[in-house]
Amino acid sequence: MTIRYSSLIVLALMIFAACQQQSGARKKNKARDTTHYTKEEYIEQALDSNALNTFLATNHNFDAYDDYIRNFYRKRDFHYAWVNKDGLTEQAGNFINMMKNDAAYGIKDSSLMTPDLQRLTDTLLVSDVGLKRGDTAIPRIEMLLTAQFFAYGNKVWGGLTADSAKDLEWFIPRKKIDMESLLDSMVKKSNAFQEEEPVNRQYKLLRNELKKLAELEAAAKWDSLRIPAKSTFKKGDSAAVIGDIKHRLELMGDMPGGDSSVRFTNVMDTAVRNFQARMGLKEDGIIRQSVLDAMNTPIQQRIRQVLVNMERLRWVPVDPGPNYILVNIPAFMMYVYENGKLNWSCNVVVGKPGANTVIFSKDLRYIVFSPYWNVPPGILAKEVLPGIKRGGNSYLARQNMEIVGASGKVISPGAINLSKYSGGNFPYVVRQRPGGRNSLGKVKFLFPNEYNIYLHDTPARYLFGENKRSFSHGCIRVAEPKRLAQWLLRADSGWTDKKIDEAMNAGKEKYLTIKEKIPVFIGYFTAFVDSKGRLNFRDDVYGHDGRLAATLFGSSK
Repeated sequence: MTIRYSSLIVLALMIFAACQQQSGARKKNKARDTTHYTKEEYIEQALDSNALNTFLATNHNFDAYDDYIRNFYRKRDFHYAWVNKDGLTEQAGNFINMMKNDAAYGIKDSSLMTPDLQRLTDTLLVSDVGLKRGDTAIPRIEMLLTAQFFAYGNKVWGGLTADSAKDLEWFIPRKKIDMESLLDSMVKKSNAFQEEEPVNRQYKLLRNELKKLAELEAAAKWDSLRIPAKSTFKKGDSAAVIGDIKHRLELMGDMPGGDSSVRFTNVMDTAVRNFQARMGLKEDGIIRQSVLDAMNTPIQQRIRQVLVNMERLRWVPVDPGPNYILVNIPAFMMYVYENGKLNWSCNVVVGKPGANTVIFSKDLRYIVFSPYWNVPPGILAKEVLPGIKRGGNSYLARQNMEIVGASGKVISPGAINLSKYSGGNFPYVVRQRPGGRNSLGKVKFLFPNEYNIYLHDTPARYLFGENKRSFSHGCIRVAEPKRLAQWLLRADSGWTDKKIDEAMNAGKEKYLTIKEKIPVFIGYFTAFVDSKGRLNFRDDVYGHDGRLAATLFGSSK
């Protein structure tokens, strides 16, 4: 957007009477520091360095960014970034609109646009009155926009500090942003604020959904839908409430409009299944009160849920790389990405509340076929050691377990004074031998980490049919372990499907180092846009949403 200069200097002076008068003659352009910036020419106009010093000394809300602002202008010989001979640049208009839209659609933070900048931009964008060369408003709006860029970037693209994230049990390394270089790049390209934001693509998708939710909240009345206790409705049924449910499905985008009948049609069945899929509910097309409860969730609560997850997405890499694995704990799903696109996905079982699966990332490096399972200290103390004390060899035989000393030699429980030990001081390893009954199944996948968490098979296949799958002690059980092994070894012609099958069923442990390290991200997202472009919501299985909401908004409600 370009704002033309106007001869009406009076209005600008009335609004900005306190602004610093621009001083000094126009400076001669200098060559760019090409180690930091591109070779394009600067905007002709330049700031006086004293004006910048005064601005920083009197605008303490930008104190945290003083060094960034000074360095930015120093490296460009104080040439303007936002105002050219025609007025505000198109990039300035795009940046202003972005800030306004974020504020309008839920990102409420006064630091994103100061009242001073708000007054100025409101005046410029709603009238034909612009800026005239020499106006005192010119250097001030230039400096305000630059300062605002760093404040905005810190809040919207950077998010909470790394320490705050760790306090919220998030251990994925935080992305790093070179804000000075980013600003220099973005002020040169007309679509940079739409295309080059340093955020993950999922963040932009959620921001778009946030806008829709804000519009829906303003336009629609959100009454609670109820059906008689223990009642259900399915395709072919008729009832007065079905018309109301159809209307709700239309508002949420699951069903096309125009059908106000009270009959449960084929189209409604498809819409209900789509809604159930988005909410992580059983996809059976049956309306029960639990489905209506999800429909009844207030839009403001959904908006807050999206904002919480947008904050998480500020922390993740902009580009996680072409090939990686993502486990989303609240969705109970694993997603495998190849060449930047979703290749396949499957159900997983994650840690139960109290034995939470940790949120972190590491590189997957090893496959272990026919693995032993070394019993972790917590399970040893609470379950296995008491069982050995009660049953000795018979307990171990039933569990297909053995006790191993430091030398690797198997030790009989009768040779150990078990009464001397608890789980914490037991000097031996209890392990379960390879085989169909092994708790890790026939294969495990290791990405070495301090949390002792990994992906693995399981003999308890029935759990993958459950809708909410938080049953493990912290590790992640994979519904399709053979397929994962095939994908990890896809470039290794020596590992055929037959050889993988043989290794999984050999009954003898075999470690394999994979040729390509694959990043594994164990994430926690209760709102996300899926590969079909649908906004999804999931339950806050570990209560992390509530704690993050309290940090962001001062309340978990």
